[in-house]
Amino acid sequence: MSKSLFDKVWDSHVVRKIEDGPDVFFIDRHFIHEVTSPVAFLGLKNRGLSVLYPERTFATADHNTPTINQHLPVEDPLSANQLKALEDNSNEYGISHWGLGHKKNGIVHVVGPENGITFPGATIVCGDSHTSTHGAFGAIAFGIGTSEVEMVLSTQCIMQPKPKKMRINVNGQLGKGVTPKDVALYIISKLTTSGATGYFVEYAGDVFENMTMEGRMTVCNLSIEMGARGGMIAPDETTFEYLKDKPLSPKGEDWDKAVAYWKTLKTDNDATFDKELTFPASDIEPMITYGTNPGMGIGISNNIPNADAIEGGVATYKKSLDYMGYEENDSMIGKKIDYVFLGSCTNGRIEDFRAFASIVKGKQKADHVTAWLVPGSHEVEDKIKEEGILDVITEAGFVLRQPGCSACLAMNDDKVPAGKYAVSTSNRNFEGRQGPGSRTLLASPLVAAAAAVTGVVTDPRDLI
Repeated sequence: MSKSLFDKVWDSHVVRKIEDGPDVFFIDRHFIHEVTSPVAFLGLKNRGLSVLYPERTFATADHNTPTINQHLPVEDPLSANQLKALEDNSNEYGISHWGLGHKKNGIVHVVGPENGITFPGATIVCGDSHTSTHGAFGAIAFGIGTSEVEMVLSTQCIMQPKPKKMRINVNGQLGKGVTPKDVALYIISKLTTSGATGYFVEYAGDVFENMTMEGRMTVCNLSIEMGARGGMIAPDETTFEYLKDKPLSPKGEDWDKAVAYWKTLKTDNDATFDKELTFPASDIEPMITYGTNPGMGIGISNNIPNADAIEGGVATYKKSLDYMGYEENDSMIGKKIDYVFLGSCTNGRIEDFRAFASIVKGKQKADHVTAWLVPGSHEVEDKIKEEGILDVITEAGFVLRQPGCSACLAMNDDKVPAGKYAVSTSNRNFEGRQGPGSRTLLASPLVAAAAAVTGVVTDPRDLI
């Protein structure tokens, strides 16, 4: 029987099928951070349970960590308590812990892949919706709730109904200035934020086959923003090359055996999907959002749509524009911005900083713009320095901050003030996401860089 990539990975991890119910599903890798784990550990203590396979769980601090002066005590008491709880719980249960100050510390979905914890054919969960990032390696990866975190800690299994399958094909060659972030925002703009609800998505076609691993991670990261349970891309030579020699990747004969298995992880030619969509790469240009969900995005040269051209509630649409201070038919080009954020588990990798630097090199940050440039890990931070990117951004008037989730969700001090506009390379632009009353425009590192040096929304193709 022909199977999709998703079927092959899912079916090999089912411990038990429950008739007319969910599957009991084995989890290979469990990532935890300081926000969603404390209550789960409390549940273990209250029930007298242990962690079944501590070596399969990996802890890192990211959501609450400050991005400056990390050598000092964390000032916010709630954040400090959560960070301490993660450290104490990890130590008590024998879990690997990369806390603040650890050389491997960083955003959970950045440090996992760069250390080889993530691998093809794996099942991966975390109490964080953007766990879908790891699907870039041909893994089934998805976010779970706190009670499920407790379940995985104690049993290494989870109960899950098998999602439906969707394949999204993008074929052709991307145009100038178009990045993986633009591909993802384009797809979400076509599907809306609920268009993939109930599905697990496989991304296929020329565009994804030609993408780097970092680009693939960006695309899979955003799968959740169109309602999908997760997204995945079949592993190939690009995947294997990325994982080779990573600290926790298999070595020697184990590596050869692993790659031989990983090469079987692809959709069979006659496998079927519950839904299939195809888009031409030539239709995609640099994207930017104008509203209060990731589906409210347009090509940067287009105008904001009329309410009557939008499916769904007109009142809700107009409320969104009202919040953003925009009008129907407005051009996004030339809109003044106040903040720029480069970072997050969506765009906090070295390629993103290379892209940003390619635009700002030889230019100067606009005087009125506050820019937060936040690497996703210390490894990324080190590469920024080694490759001379730090010199480029410093000469252009920017300051590099320390690793963390930062202004993606403003759980630390990196908050955009009310009424201010932020061009952000993160993943969500909900009302108040980056600070109470803040207004977020989601975009690629190239679009963010162009806005940072001009002070307004600018087509990066004009600066390349």
